[in-house]
Amino acid sequence: MQVYLVGGAVRDRLLGRPIKDKDFVVVGATVAEMIAAGFQQVGADFPVFLHPTSHEEYALARTERKQGQGYQGFSVHASPDISLKDDLQRRDLTVNAMAIEVTSLTDATPISGEVVDYYGGLEDLKSKTLRHVSGAFSEDPLRVLRTVRFYSRYYDLGFTIADDTLALMRQLVDTGELAHLSAERIWQESSLAMMQVSPQVYWQQLFEIDALTEYFAPLHQMWSINGHIREKVQTALYFAGQMQLNLSQRWALLLSSLNPALFGLVPSETMSATKAITEIGNTAKIPKAQTQFATLFVQQGEKLKRINELSPSEKIDLIQACSAHKEPDKLSQLLVTSHVLQLASQHREMMLALGSFHAIGVKDIESDLKGPAIGAALRQARIEHLQAHDMSSIPSEKMA
Repeated sequence: MQVYLVGGAVRDRLLGRPIKDKDFVVVGATVAEMIAAGFQQVGADFPVFLHPTSHEEYALARTERKQGQGYQGFSVHASPDISLKDDLQRRDLTVNAMAIEVTSLTDATPISGEVVDYYGGLEDLKSKTLRHVSGAFSEDPLRVLRTVRFYSRYYDLGFTIADDTLALMRQLVDTGELAHLSAERIWQESSLAMMQVSPQVYWQQLFEIDALTEYFAPLHQMWSINGHIREKVQTALYFAGQMQLNLSQRWALLLSSLNPALFGLVPSETMSATKAITEIGNTAKIPKAQTQFATLFVQQGEKLKRINELSPSEKIDLIQACSAHKEPDKLSQLLVTSHVLQLASQHREMMLALGSFHAIGVKDIESDLKGPAIGAALRQARIEHLQAHDMSSIPSEKMA
């Protein structure tokens, strides 16, 4: 019998990141031996056990075979003759398919610390690449969301998704496999990604591979027709990660996309923001707390944005609408969320201005200018460039 620490614990140990959970694979053991050692079996579809004292998960080495649709359409085979290499081959990404042998079932001390790496995980960690282990990746649609979640988690370290892995992800989307995922699993992955340092990466990548159309159709539609909104919301989510906003605030920022009025544009004519949020909430089974907060934010966002300009009567009405007399913390969270959205808008506008500043150089003005005239000409040319490219200078009726 051999016992190995596997998966995320090995990956994060090598990256120097905190290890949240430890998972182990046991090679050469039977169910009876695990139970005799005091482990409690908890896996319904395959042999997974809880350690009698640490309660960490230990699974017998196993293989899987695709037999149906979705992430549950697999038959699992576990037996003492299945090798560690066979077990690791069924995993999603190479960086998650490494192992370190430990002393025994009762002692998780690494024997040597040497990493068992059959599929190039060490090299991919070095090159900061998220790459699938094998073609079996395309058998499980959940891996699309998991890969993008890992992308958002390690984006700040410079990780990217390998081109061939992205191709498999697009293939899974194109074949409609994502439709077979349960709404609960969609939200589980999405909410975890939302709480990463770079939550914007998750939604942007899913949008780019058309993976939002199944469960987040109104969001996909709005982002498809209005890049101005998409970019500002992406920036807002970035700031939300940096400022450690809570899940409800981050969700509200994402769904603020559905109310163009919050971005100085005319409201959508096809579907109200409230109706769209409800549709997403029902389709993806979003928890009521997040749906209610997002709805409140898009409904009251314009008032929150100009809080200093509100009349006394408007302030009283806002308190009533937000139930702030019962939950003052909610009003504080709404105000912070509004400030983050405004910050994102300001940041995007100034990045556009910076782009115009750098886009114009001395080659773009008359060559015979001298002295202060050069600076004046550069300034004017940069202003004209910004006026031509600044989306905020376009009348709102043209942006609908």
